[in-house]
Amino acid sequence: MVTRTYLIWTFLRASCHRGYVLVSGLYFVVVAHLPAGELLLLGTVVAVTMLASDAPAGVWSDAISRRWPLATGHALLAAGMVTTGFVTAFPWIVATQVLWGLGWALMAGADVAWLTDELDDPAGIARALTAAARWELAGGAAGMVAFGVLSLVAGPAAAIAVSGAGMALIGLYVAARFTERHFTPVRHRAAPAILRRGLGLARRDHQILLVLAATTTVNGAGVIGWIFPRRLVELGFPGDPTLWYTALGLLASVAGAVTLRLVEARIDGEGVARRVYALACLAGALGALVLAYAPGALVGGLGVLLVSGVCFTVTRAVGVIWVNGRVTSDVRATVHSFLSQAENTGKIAGGFALTALAQAAGPGATLVTSAALIACAGAMVATRR
Repeated sequence: MVTRTYLIWTFLRASCHRGYVLVSGLYFVVVAHLPAGELLLLGTVVAVTMLASDAPAGVWSDAISRRWPLATGHALLAAGMVTTGFVTAFPWIVATQVLWGLGWALMAGADVAWLTDELDDPAGIARALTAAARWELAGGAAGMVAFGVLSLVAGPAAAIAVSGAGMALIGLYVAARFTERHFTPVRHRAAPAILRRGLGLARRDHQILLVLAATTTVNGAGVIGWIFPRRLVELGFPGDPTLWYTALGLLASVAGAVTLRLVEARIDGEGVARRVYALACLAGALGALVLAYAPGALVGGLGVLLVSGVCFTVTRAVGVIWVNGRVTSDVRATVHSFLSQAENTGKIAGGFALTALAQAAGPGATLVTSAALIACAGAMVATRR
């Protein structure tokens, strides 16, 4: 029952999230006319917001509740998403992304911590999290179809607003269904001790440090996802870009789901997470190079499949599973918030560096640099113990 509740929530949240990301990505290019530098800067704004909020949110989840940070996060996500559909000026778009980032920061770690506590099955949690990653992809695919069609019929602004309203309703589902039977709150004054224990565990465990370093590097390269729509439009998307980008997003979800399904039964085996992570990085580096040198939108789309569908999807899922298997319940959400901070540290550093590179040398050089970073992360995971 716990796993079912979590999977349903994962599917619904991904539907609204991926629908929003699809339509807003095109909205920022086609309606708001943001250049590549401003698109990359948006990713940096979200990352800075989350970096500042992740650790306090993680400590809140370990000290007070798993459920209420999730519900509050949904409310902030909904506010940012709905507002996006009503603004086109860059400063206002930045403000909406700050709200969006705060919402995700509150969720970081609380979701995995809730499932781990309530499932209470150390042997099955890795498979449950892998299944959740597949459900997330399925929900994302459904959301891209639904909101892509809605965007074509009613316009991107309406589709964005509806996705935000859906996110608010999912927050009510969390408040009603995410009961906490195996979590015991602690005193507010214990929060600093929780943070210290989490930091101590992360420093002592070399594998957690390795995942944090690789996550920082991959996500530094990952900010190129903000320029995928623009790059594909430049390469000559035929017809309506919304239709084609929706189709590409669906194919990326299928590629990620198939990859996760192949590793799900073995993910808790000795050394499997390390090997899968390294191979996903190899695929991502290849995909970024393909997109950089693609002669047209079709070949460029194949590169996006490798980067988004395989690399970013698999490395994130495997990183969460790898870390989750090495932490204790009393600091679980806090350590997962460190993983989120590693993601956002990479996005900030990569955002500033790749924004400057994109403005100076164009998207081609930016994609090649991203490929090199992803390859370095894969080599790090494969060779260090």
